[in-house]
Amino acid sequence: MTVHFIGAGPGAPDLLTLRGRDRIAGSPVCLYAGSLVPAALLDHCPAGARIVNTAPLSLDQIIAEIAAAHAAGHDVARLHSGDLSIWSAMGEQLRRLRALGIPVSITPGVPAFAAAAAALEAELTLPGLTQSVVLTRTSGRASAMPDAEALPAFAATGATLAIHLSIHLLDKVVAELIPAYGADCPVAIVWRASWPDERIVRATLATIVAAAADGPERTALILVGRVLAPGDFGESSLYAAEYDRRFRPTTPQSRFAGSEA
Repeated sequence: MTVHFIGAGPGAPDLLTLRGRDRIAGSPVCLYAGSLVPAALLDHCPAGARIVNTAPLSLDQIIAEIAAAHAAGHDVARLHSGDLSIWSAMGEQLRRLRALGIPVSITPGVPAFAAAAAALEAELTLPGLTQSVVLTRTSGRASAMPDAEALPAFAATGATLAIHLSIHLLDKVVAELIPAYGADCPVAIVWRASWPDERIVRATLATIVAAAADGPERTALILVGRVLAPGDFGESSLYAAEYDRRFRPTTPQSRFAGSEA
Protein backbone atom coordinates (compact mmCIF):
# COMPACT_ATOMS: atom_id res chain seq x y z
CA MET A 1 0.00 0.00 0.00
CA THR A 2 1.35 3.44 -0.96
CA VAL A 3 0.24 7.01 -0.39
CA HIS A 4 0.51 8.79 -3.74
CA PHE A 5 0.94 12.52 -3.22
CA ILE A 6 -0.25 14.14 -6.44
CA GLY A 7 0.07 17.72 -7.59
CA ALA A 8 -3.38 18.38 -9.02
CA GLY A 9 -2.34 21.44 -11.00
CA PRO A 10 -3.59 25.02 -10.86
CA GLY A 11 -7.27 24.37 -11.55
CA ALA A 12 -8.07 23.30 -15.10
CA PRO A 13 -8.83 19.55 -14.91
CA ASP A 14 -6.89 18.83 -18.11
CA LEU A 15 -3.69 20.23 -16.57
CA LEU A 16 -3.43 17.14 -14.38
CA THR A 17 -0.50 14.97 -15.47
CA LEU A 18 -1.11 11.56 -17.01
CA ARG A 19 0.77 9.95 -14.13
CA GLY A 20 -1.43 11.77 -11.65
CA ARG A 21 -4.57 10.64 -13.47
CA ASP A 22 -3.44 7.01 -13.47
CA ARG A 23 -2.53 7.04 -9.78
CA ILE A 24 -5.91 8.47 -8.88
CA ALA A 25 -7.57 5.77 -10.98
CA GLY A 26 -5.60 3.06 -9.19
CA SER A 27 -6.31 4.19 -5.63
CA PRO A 28 -9.38 2.95 -3.70
CA VAL A 29 -9.05 5.94 -1.34
CA CYS A 30 -8.72 9.58 -2.38
CA LEU A 31 -8.02 12.46 -0.01
CA TYR A 32 -8.25 15.87 -1.68
CA ALA A 33 -8.00 19.51 -0.62
CA GLY A 34 -11.54 20.47 -1.52
CA SER A 35 -11.04 24.20 -1.13
CA LEU A 36 -8.66 24.33 -4.12
CA VAL A 37 -8.75 21.03 -6.04
CA PRO A 38 -11.49 20.97 -8.73
CA ALA A 39 -14.16 18.33 -8.18
CA ALA A 40 -13.81 17.21 -11.82
CA LEU A 41 -10.56 15.45 -10.92
CA LEU A 42 -12.50 13.07 -8.71
CA ASP A 43 -14.08 11.62 -11.86
CA HIS A 44 -10.82 9.68 -12.26
CA CYS A 45 -11.41 7.82 -8.99
CA PRO A 46 -12.38 4.15 -9.37
CA ALA A 47 -15.97 3.11 -8.78
CA GLY A 48 -16.72 2.77 -5.09
CA ALA A 49 -13.66 4.73 -3.97
CA ARG A 50 -13.69 6.36 -0.55
CA ILE A 51 -13.38 10.09 -1.26
CA VAL A 52 -12.55 12.44 1.61
CA ASN A 53 -12.42 16.24 1.47
CA THR A 54 -9.58 17.20 3.82
CA ALA A 55 -10.39 20.93 3.93
CA PRO A 56 -12.18 20.64 7.32
CA LEU A 57 -9.77 18.07 8.79
CA SER A 58 -6.79 18.53 11.09
CA LEU A 59 -3.41 16.95 10.35
CA ASP A 60 -4.11 14.26 12.93
CA GLN A 61 -7.40 13.40 11.22
CA ILE A 62 -5.78 13.26 7.80
CA ILE A 63 -3.07 10.89 9.04
CA ALA A 64 -5.73 8.75 10.73
CA GLU A 65 -7.56 8.39 7.41
CA ILE A 66 -4.36 7.34 5.70
CA ALA A 67 -3.40 4.93 8.47
CA ALA A 68 -6.83 3.27 8.25
CA ALA A 69 -6.42 2.84 4.48
CA HIS A 70 -2.94 1.43 5.02
CA ALA A 71 -4.27 -1.10 7.54
CA ALA A 72 -6.86 -2.17 4.97
CA GLY A 73 -4.19 -2.55 2.29
CA HIS A 74 -5.49 0.29 0.12
CA ASP A 75 -3.47 2.73 -1.94
CA VAL A 76 -4.29 6.39 -1.28
CA ALA A 77 -4.34 9.26 -3.77
CA ARG A 78 -3.55 12.44 -1.81
CA LEU A 79 -4.39 15.45 -3.99
CA HIS A 80 -2.99 18.92 -3.41
CA SER A 81 -3.44 21.95 -5.65
CA GLY A 82 -0.63 23.16 -7.90
CA ASP A 83 2.72 21.48 -7.32
CA LEU A 84 3.73 19.75 -4.11
CA SER A 85 7.18 21.32 -3.80
CA ILE A 86 5.95 24.68 -2.47
CA TRP A 87 3.42 25.59 0.25
CA SER A 88 1.62 22.28 0.05
CA ALA A 89 2.00 21.18 3.70
CA MET A 90 3.22 17.87 2.28
CA GLY A 91 6.40 17.93 4.37
CA GLU A 92 4.64 17.53 7.68
CA GLN A 93 2.54 14.68 6.31
CA LEU A 94 5.63 12.93 4.93
CA ARG A 95 7.31 13.19 8.32
CA ARG A 96 4.43 11.48 10.08
CA LEU A 97 3.96 8.81 7.42
CA ARG A 98 7.66 7.92 7.47
CA ALA A 99 7.50 7.59 11.24
CA LEU A 100 4.63 5.15 10.76
CA GLY A 101 6.51 3.22 8.06
CA ILE A 102 3.91 4.00 5.39
CA PRO A 103 5.38 4.16 1.84
CA VAL A 104 4.84 7.25 -0.28
CA SER A 105 5.31 8.42 -3.85
CA ILE A 106 5.25 11.97 -5.21
CA THR A 107 3.87 13.09 -8.57
CA PRO A 108 4.58 16.72 -9.48
CA GLY A 109 1.93 19.06 -10.81
CA VAL A 110 1.70 22.26 -12.86
CA PRO A 111 2.38 25.15 -10.43
CA ALA A 112 0.19 28.23 -10.22
CA PHE A 113 2.95 30.62 -11.31
CA ALA A 114 3.40 28.67 -14.56
CA ALA A 115 -0.34 28.75 -15.25
CA ALA A 116 -0.38 32.49 -14.54
CA ALA A 117 2.54 33.12 -16.89
CA ALA A 118 0.74 31.14 -19.58
CA ALA A 119 -2.40 33.21 -19.08
CA LEU A 120 -0.29 36.36 -19.49
CA GLU A 121 1.46 34.87 -22.55
CA ALA A 122 4.73 35.82 -20.88
CA GLU A 123 8.18 34.35 -20.44
CA LEU A 124 9.38 35.23 -16.96
CA THR A 125 13.09 35.20 -17.87
CA LEU A 126 14.23 37.37 -20.79
CA PRO A 127 17.83 38.09 -21.88
CA GLY A 128 19.03 41.46 -20.67
CA LEU A 129 16.12 41.89 -18.23
CA THR A 130 16.21 39.03 -15.75
CA GLN A 131 17.23 35.41 -15.63
CA SER A 132 15.71 34.57 -12.26
CA VAL A 133 12.24 34.03 -10.84
CA VAL A 134 11.66 34.27 -7.10
CA LEU A 135 8.71 32.35 -5.70
CA THR A 136 7.80 33.94 -2.40
CA ARG A 137 5.00 35.14 -0.13
CA THR A 138 4.34 37.43 2.79
CA SER A 139 3.94 36.27 6.37
CA GLY A 140 0.60 34.74 7.22
CA ARG A 141 -1.18 33.16 10.15
CA ALA A 142 -0.24 29.64 9.03
CA SER A 143 3.47 30.30 8.39
CA ALA A 144 5.71 33.24 9.19
CA MET A 145 8.45 34.39 6.83
CA PRO A 146 12.08 34.32 7.98
CA ASP A 147 13.51 37.82 8.43
CA ALA A 148 16.07 37.27 5.67
CA GLU A 149 13.29 36.53 3.17
CA ALA A 150 11.51 39.88 3.34
CA LEU A 151 10.28 41.29 0.02
CA PRO A 152 12.80 44.16 -0.09
CA ALA A 153 15.65 41.63 0.01
CA PHE A 154 14.31 39.82 -3.03
CA ALA A 155 13.42 43.08 -4.77
CA ALA A 156 17.05 44.17 -4.55
CA THR A 157 17.95 41.42 -7.02
CA GLY A 158 15.71 42.80 -9.78
CA ALA A 159 14.39 39.29 -10.45
CA THR A 160 10.85 38.56 -11.56
CA LEU A 161 8.77 38.04 -8.42
CA ALA A 162 5.89 35.59 -8.15
CA ILE A 163 4.23 36.54 -4.88
CA HIS A 164 1.75 34.01 -3.55
CA LEU A 165 -0.85 34.19 -0.79
CA SER A 166 -0.49 37.95 -0.41
CA ILE A 167 -3.31 39.68 -2.27
CA HIS A 168 -4.82 40.82 1.03
CA LEU A 169 -1.61 42.77 1.71
CA LEU A 170 -1.30 44.39 -1.71
CA ASP A 171 -0.72 47.88 -0.25
CA LYS A 172 2.20 46.57 1.81
CA VAL A 173 3.64 44.61 -1.12
CA VAL A 174 3.60 47.70 -3.33
CA ALA A 175 5.20 49.90 -0.68
CA GLU A 176 8.04 47.42 -0.18
CA LEU A 177 8.74 46.95 -3.90
CA ILE A 178 8.62 50.48 -5.31
CA PRO A 179 12.02 51.55 -3.91
CA ALA A 180 13.77 48.77 -5.87
CA TYR A 181 11.61 48.41 -8.98
CA GLY A 182 10.27 51.92 -9.45
CA ALA A 183 6.66 53.04 -9.57
CA ASP A 184 6.43 52.33 -13.30
CA CYS A 185 7.36 48.64 -12.99
CA PRO A 186 4.75 46.35 -14.58
CA VAL A 187 2.57 44.20 -12.34
CA ALA A 188 -0.02 41.55 -13.12
CA ILE A 189 -2.45 39.90 -10.76
CA VAL A 190 -3.95 36.62 -11.88
CA TRP A 191 -6.89 35.24 -9.94
CA ARG A 192 -7.66 31.52 -10.25
CA ALA A 193 -5.28 30.89 -13.13
CA SER A 194 -6.68 28.31 -15.59
CA TRP A 195 -10.11 28.13 -13.89
CA PRO A 196 -13.21 29.13 -15.92
CA ASP A 197 -13.51 32.33 -13.86
CA GLU A 198 -9.86 33.32 -14.26
CA ARG A 199 -9.32 37.06 -14.04
CA ILE A 200 -6.29 39.17 -14.93
CA VAL A 201 -5.43 42.75 -14.01
CA ARG A 202 -2.37 44.47 -15.48
CA ALA A 203 -1.01 47.74 -14.13
CA THR A 204 2.14 49.22 -12.62
CA LEU A 205 3.28 49.36 -9.02
CA ALA A 206 1.91 52.91 -8.90
CA THR A 207 -1.56 51.94 -10.15
CA ILE A 208 -2.13 48.29 -9.21
CA VAL A 209 -3.88 48.92 -5.89
CA ALA A 210 -6.59 51.01 -7.56
CA ALA A 211 -6.80 48.69 -10.57
CA ALA A 212 -7.34 45.64 -8.37
CA ALA A 213 -9.65 47.26 -5.84
CA ASP A 214 -12.67 45.17 -6.80
CA GLY A 215 -10.80 41.89 -7.19
CA PRO A 216 -11.30 38.73 -5.15
CA GLU A 217 -9.54 38.48 -1.81
CA ARG A 218 -7.88 35.06 -2.26
CA THR A 219 -6.34 32.57 -4.70
CA ALA A 220 -4.45 35.29 -6.53
CA LEU A 221 -0.86 35.45 -7.71
CA ILE A 222 1.01 38.76 -7.96
CA LEU A 223 3.71 38.88 -10.64
CA VAL A 224 6.15 41.80 -10.69
CA GLY A 225 8.95 42.54 -13.13
CA ARG A 226 10.02 44.25 -16.35
CA VAL A 227 9.44 41.02 -18.27
CA LEU A 228 5.68 41.67 -18.08
CA ALA A 229 5.95 44.64 -20.45
CA PRO A 230 9.44 44.18 -21.83
CA GLY A 231 9.49 46.37 -24.93
CA ASP A 232 12.82 45.70 -26.60
CA PHE A 233 15.00 42.98 -25.10
CA GLY A 234 17.92 40.82 -26.14
CA GLU A 235 17.71 37.44 -27.81
CA SER A 236 19.23 34.26 -26.51
CA SER A 237 22.31 33.03 -28.35
CA LEU A 238 20.81 29.54 -28.40
CA TYR A 239 19.18 29.95 -31.81
CA ALA A 240 21.53 32.56 -33.25
CA ALA A 241 22.92 31.51 -36.65
CA GLU A 242 26.50 32.11 -35.51
CA TYR A 243 26.18 30.23 -32.22
CA ASP A 244 28.33 27.12 -32.41
CA ARG A 245 26.71 24.18 -30.65
CA ARG A 246 26.67 20.41 -30.62
CA PHE A 247 23.41 20.14 -32.51
CA ARG A 248 24.27 22.82 -35.09
CA PRO A 249 28.02 23.21 -35.84
CA THR A 250 28.67 26.47 -37.68
CA THR A 251 31.79 25.41 -39.59
CA PRO A 252 33.58 22.20 -40.58
CA GLN A 253 36.29 23.27 -38.11
CA SER A 254 33.85 23.46 -35.22
CA ARG A 255 34.75 21.37 -32.20
CA PHE A 256 31.25 19.95 -32.53
CA ALA A 257 31.62 18.90 -36.18
CA GLY A 258 30.99 15.19 -36.50
CA SER A 259 29.27 14.95 -33.12
CA GLU A 260 26.08 12.96 -32.94
CA ALA A 261 22.99 15.12 -33.26
